[in-house]
Amino acid sequence: MEKGEGEVEGAAVTLIKPLTYMNRSGAAVYSHVRVNPAHSIVVQDDIDMPVGRLKIKTGGGAGGHKGILSIIETSGTKDFVRIKIGVGKDSFIPVDEYVLMRFRPAEIPLIKEAVSQAVRAAASIITEGIAEAMNKFNKRQEGRDEA
Repeated sequence: MEKGEGEVEGAAVTLIKPLTYMNRSGAAVYSHVRVNPAHSIVVQDDIDMPVGRLKIKTGGGAGGHKGILSIIETSGTKDFVRIKIGVGKDSFIPVDEYVLMRFRPAEIPLIKEAVSQAVRAAASIITEGIAEAMNKFNKRQEGRDEA
């Protein structure tokens, strides 16, 4: 795992990037999530959301995401904050192949903006709290939500 430490408006933060396969993410983050799940933020992809859509969520199941399942099983808790970034899906391509594909050229600006939004969302969670961050970042994003 790669690890970095810093501050967000005076609050100490640790950033962990697992270097394992996605379905073994729990091994890299387990001690941090297990010690204080309410202060753990996991950024994940979500195939059930349109490309570039962002959503903050607390707790819940894995929803078929093997990396999240690994974190839940390894840490023994579901009670961590998630920042989900939509990557969409293609009904003609098996999911396990689709999630390993490169983004299409038209999707790259949407993903870059979503990653920037995720950074701002994480800072908001840390400085303003989960409820305020959810109010700011979970609102409908014009042109990205399905009807």
